[in-house]
Amino acid sequence: MSQSFDVTAFGRVAVLYGGRSAEREVSLKSGAAVLAALQEAGVDAFAIDVGDDLLKRLCEQPIDRAFIVLHGRGGEDGTVQGLLECAGIPYTGSGVLASALAMDKLRTKQIWQSVGLPTPRHAALVTAEDCHVAAEQLGFPLIVKPASEGSSIGMAKVDDLASLLAAWQEARRFDAQVLVEQWVSGPEFTIAMLAGEVLPPIRLGTSHAFYDYEAKYHSNDTQYQIPCGLAAEKEAELRDLTARACQSLGVSGWGRADVMQDAQGQFWLLEVNTVPGMTDHSLVPMAARAAGLDFTALVLTILAGTLQARG
Repeated sequence: MSQSFDVTAFGRVAVLYGGRSAEREVSLKSGAAVLAALQEAGVDAFAIDVGDDLLKRLCEQPIDRAFIVLHGRGGEDGTVQGLLECAGIPYTGSGVLASALAMDKLRTKQIWQSVGLPTPRHAALVTAEDCHVAAEQLGFPLIVKPASEGSSIGMAKVDDLASLLAAWQEARRFDAQVLVEQWVSGPEFTIAMLAGEVLPPIRLGTSHAFYDYEAKYHSNDTQYQIPCGLAAEKEAELRDLTARACQSLGVSGWGRADVMQDAQGQFWLLEVNTVPGMTDHSLVPMAARAAGLDFTALVLTILAGTLQARG
């Protein structure tokens, strides 16, 4: 899917990174990598570490388009997208609604259920009583997640009520809305979408209980299998499921879905990230390489999406 680009068509590009979310550290690394690739390709790009003065900074200098590399709240949840819409600045990735929906794991799952896509049984945890009810209805093991955080921040696998209550309290530090879902035992796959195409799936392997923050960004023993090892028909099923999952949320430009496979071979959708990581440990660049795109070509392909009017 390689293509050539006239980089002068992009004009002056602001790379929005950093921000104030719990994923700031990852965003700084992702943004630095994206900025370096754009500048190396000859794009007139500069960086904005997003803070309270973002609107002022957007207005005080000419900006033709924005490359969003903000992970988590304030960058991946529709807020920056809405600000850029108001400012009339084209931007990379999904629009306001799709960004907001995908950031909210609970509403993402509700949409998937409504259109018949497979996702693990779940419950929202607001009170301690909710934990008791979830334990009784869903059984153990379970996984607890803040509803609107990324990079596996605040997540925990639990095997009993006491650990569920403790994990709920910990997750509440990051988000008032906490999600608990049934644990799916089996391999995990991550599948990137780029410019309307599904890239080769990656099978993840980790010595941790699950693919957590440490495994994602710091561990050197995390295993990435690509080709993913699935039979051709199962890989095709996984790609199609990813496409339908992204389409149901309105995801556009680029993104990444996380999927589990149980012992019976059934796939289960976990979540979609609309601004995935772009660090040296990140999965979208890895999938792009398998599809014949180096990092610079990947970044330019994402940016090229801003040249088209939003649907």
